[in-house]
Amino acid sequence: MDPIVIIVIAVVLLSFSALLYQRLAAKMKAEAVARRPQVAEPGDSTTIRGLRERLSKTRSVLGQQLSDLIGRGTLDDSFWIDLEDSLVAADVGVSVATEAVRNVRSTTPETGEEARDGLVTHLTSLFAGRERGLNLGRKLSVVLVVGVNGSGKTTTIAKIAAQLGDQGKTVVLGAADTFRAAAADQLKTWADRLGIEIAMGEEGADPASVAFSAVRLGQSKGADVVIVDTAGRLQNKANLMNELAKVQRVIAREAGAVDEVLLVIDGTTGQNALTQAKAFNEVAGVTGIVVTKLDGTARGGVAIAVEQQLDTPIKYIGVGEQVADLVAFSPEDFVDALIGA
Repeated sequence: MDPIVIIVIAVVLLSFSALLYQRLAAKMKAEAVARRPQVAEPGDSTTIRGLRERLSKTRSVLGQQLSDLIGRGTLDDSFWIDLEDSLVAADVGVSVATEAVRNVRSTTPETGEEARDGLVTHLTSLFAGRERGLNLGRKLSVVLVVGVNGSGKTTTIAKIAAQLGDQGKTVVLGAADTFRAAAADQLKTWADRLGIEIAMGEEGADPASVAFSAVRLGQSKGADVVIVDTAGRLQNKANLMNELAKVQRVIAREAGAVDEVLLVIDGTTGQNALTQAKAFNEVAGVTGIVVTKLDGTARGGVAIAVEQQLDTPIKYIGVGEQVADLVAFSPEDFVDALIGA
């Protein structure tokens, strides 16, 4: 056969194969999107009214008790003592509660409504001056996620990945919690549902090697963000410290930096969450906090206590099971949902 004819046939076949591949890839992507949790439309949790409903258990402690106090009609010593007790009961922390009452009382409000407004202003001011968006400015950004087992860490990773995907970003996951096979399997299930790539290792494998593979996978896929899950055990802090330090070194060497270290804490644990936060901050140098399960607790004030103690911004709060229920944290909306009129 004429060589020119062979070349023409080869070009035609290659072109046909490329077209077939593009159509197949488009079909697979469409199927993956169809399997994803529905996240395009924000849920009611993103509105003031919706957030109030999701935080109703804490609101019943703070907001309702504050309304009852205002109903007394007098701002006597008993009013201020009971207000401080209500703040402590919501787990904002004793020091925060004491300072809040002292600050509001010093403005000499004349009515309960003025006292409420002053409390809203003061608590909101405690969150001021911190950057709450994810630091994702580089070509390939890496987010390391830490937290104890059971805090909602894996689900939070999936929700963040889904939301970033809806923003047009390509995300790769790294299952570097090799201590528990169930953790990697759960993350793999989410990756399949979301239609995104994941790097995994065998149970007991070196977490740093999985983190390395995740970064390499992200680079090869031209991804925008790599999110790496890590082990959530605190029983031996020295081992955890060494493990996380190694993971961070490997990522920094391969990707240039760890852009975010997100700590996921379970809001239902109250002041125990504060102890966990301090420990992980010492180990990993936390840059942002995610407080989960706030819809299921009357201790939502712990979000205030954690941010104050760590001087680290809360970036998301979890107020439900749906992807849209992982809400970008707004101090104004949060405080309003707890005690607003």
